[in-house]
Amino acid sequence: MKTTSTQKPQHSGKSLYFIFLLSALLFAGNTGFAQQTTAVGTEKIWGKLDGIEIAGVVQGPSAQVSPLQIACLFEYTENDIFNSPPALPAAVNGLVHLDHDMKGLVTELRKTGKFSGHSNETILISPPAGTIGGKMLLLIGLGDRNKFNADVMTTVGSVAMREALKLGVSSFSFASDLKDAGIDSPTALVASNVVKGAFSAYRTQLWLKDKKMASFKPLTKIILLAGPAFFTVAGEGISEAITTLKN
Repeated sequence: MKTTSTQKPQHSGKSLYFIFLLSALLFAGNTGFAQQTTAVGTEKIWGKLDGIEIAGVVQGPSAQVSPLQIACLFEYTENDIFNSPPALPAAVNGLVHLDHDMKGLVTELRKTGKFSGHSNETILISPPAGTIGGKMLLLIGLGDRNKFNADVMTTVGSVAMREALKLGVSSFSFASDLKDAGIDSPTALVASNVVKGAFSAYRTQLWLKDKKMASFKPLTKIILLAGPAFFTVAGEGISEAITTLKN
């Protein structure tokens, strides 16, 4: 999904889905970056932990329908999500479409320093109805892109879970957006770390609840979003985390 700061994608509705998938196929085929692609809208339940379903969906953070959509962003550098490459092309760049559907708000927040994207910084946005699929949008900072490593995502997963529990949602969707931002990250490890961090935080809250020191609405589902070229390998990481956490 992606373009320049002065040019915004003009796709919407079903046409976006076809362009999204076609561009993903071309991108993967031309670069050899991924071995297979999965159709937009595909959903798979990879497993269940502590009564919570853990799903993967091929979708961007703007289009995914969810009580809470979480997206991750690095500290701002000029045109970072629009700079293709290394960022993903416009049609498969979830951050570009999120910014577009939010009328440039994401870029404005970052460019003006209202949301700096510092490590684990959060900001909650209530988009007008019909703006994006999420009823609420939570941005989580990833810090300096030049210092990124996959271990960061364990803490990010914990932050996502704690914020979701505070908001009382029954489910949430999570997009790491690393590829969108131009980071050649290890997809499986990132997905695994997000799940491990999220459930570390959830189990801590369960422990506090058992001691009558916490009260929250139990979650029923967590959805990790992935692009068409990264769905399968992300699922491998999610499955690994589920196996590890069950043992």
